[in-house]
Amino acid sequence: MSSIGSLAGIAALIGEPARTAMLVSLIDGRALTATELAEAAGVAPATASGHLGRLLEAGLLALERQGRHRYFRLSSPAVAATLEGLMALDATLRSHVPRKTIVTGPKDHALRRARLCYDHLAGEVAVAIADRMVARGQLDLRGDGAAVTGTGLEFLGSLGIELAPARTGTAFCRPCLDWSERRPHIAGAVGAALYRRFAENAWLRRSSEGRAVTITVAGRAAIERHFGLRT
Repeated sequence: MSSIGSLAGIAALIGEPARTAMLVSLIDGRALTATELAEAAGVAPATASGHLGRLLEAGLLALERQGRHRYFRLSSPAVAATLEGLMALDATLRSHVPRKTIVTGPKDHALRRARLCYDHLAGEVAVAIADRMVARGQLDLRGDGAAVTGTGLEFLGSLGIELAPARTGTAFCRPCLDWSERRPHIAGAVGAALYRRFAENAWLRRSSEGRAVTITVAGRAAIERHFGLRT
């Protein structure tokens, strides 16, 4: 179990505005250079270097080297899920401020509709898929955990998704609180496999910049056919 001091230290690292900006810019699973992250955070390269060093030391970031270049990425899906959860919590708390109208989640319609959360799909479409699988008895999705039923495994198999035991440190299936919808979408190995299948079948198209993804014409037809949803 994490100690109070350890949790406080992680919160302090994430809570510094420049570091928050860097982490959020990596939430779509990309790897970025220190220069790109400095620009995202609005700080000087030397300042960014110090922040990145602390995030690496804490295990929130991982470093990849390619030739002379160094790239930074989130160290695990758990870090992305924490960031997404904090975004949802922030908007929830702000929505309780009196005499202010708060729109939860991103203002951009494309981001609200469908976006990438590290290695899985998030947004309205992702939550609707999770809801439909729950209604069909294919998924047991609760606030503190998730499980794919036998029927659910058969359904995933019909989509061409064969799931092996999760890698060490990776949950097989877990709920991830959606930033904009405030209800869970599917994360873990199952969520990642669904996203990969959608991408392989060209059911979605990822934006060249940012987290937004577009559901293609073929994707809309496939989602209606397999999930009974009109997107």
